[in-house]
Amino acid sequence: MNILKNRTVLGLVCIVLSLIICFGLTPLFNSAVQSQVEIVRMTTDVRQGEMITADMVTTIKVGGYNLPADVMKETANVVGKFARHDMLNGDYILSSKLSDFPLAEFAYLHELDGTREAMSITIKSFAAGLSGKLEAGDIVSVIASDVGDFRMTLAPPELRYVKVLAVTESTGYDVDNTPGSGGNKDDDERQLPSTITLLVVPEQALILAELEATGRIHCTLVYRGDAANRDRFLQIQDEFLNPSEDEPETEVTPVIPVTPDADGQEVSPDGE
Repeated sequence: MNILKNRTVLGLVCIVLSLIICFGLTPLFNSAVQSQVEIVRMTTDVRQGEMITADMVTTIKVGGYNLPADVMKETANVVGKFARHDMLNGDYILSSKLSDFPLAEFAYLHELDGTREAMSITIKSFAAGLSGKLEAGDIVSVIASDVGDFRMTLAPPELRYVKVLAVTESTGYDVDNTPGSGGNKDDDERQLPSTITLLVVPEQALILAELEATGRIHCTLVYRGDAANRDRFLQIQDEFLNPSEDEPETEVTPVIPVTPDADGQEVSPDGE
């Protein structure tokens, strides 16, 4: 304790500490600030749920000091992932913004196996889309009005049972009505549905494209419930589109109208 009271000793200690700071800690700090690391950065805007491809990102060198710990440094760890949030051109990519799997909202687009397709149709009026009540997973029937020059109303049997994949607002975001999703907003914040995306086979897609171009499409709700019952409706539709060769075709006999003659006897159109 007597040594610490000696001003000369205290002065020497302070000088030694200052030398350690100036020639030891300060160079290390400057080196950390000036060090360059390679990170991955966005080169275009990406929307939530979109898969990131190689042409959307690039690598750049930036100062390594105070960078987020989860910043991505290898493009191989970014390409093929899905965006959890919207990202803008120039944003650093963090691991917390990426998902290895498609988001639930967009998963339906990544489950297509080539036998079925996703096709969107326009909701041209509020009533045509069941007043905004349709949800993903619903089974609907498609009806078209004002079709062609004769303004016919058609209910194609090929579109009797069709599954809804998504209902999309004019903003481009899908409506999410699952509990806890936040999809039920206040009335002044809600957007009216603009399109409905349906799960179809190529034959159905051709019919929908024709009805979209020549008429006004309406969707009627057939079923909303558990997956087992929903799949039964789709199976019935598949059997209609692809009848089994083992089952004999049902011949439809036309009904011929008859009219009574002067004596009250029924006479067919050919006079017999």
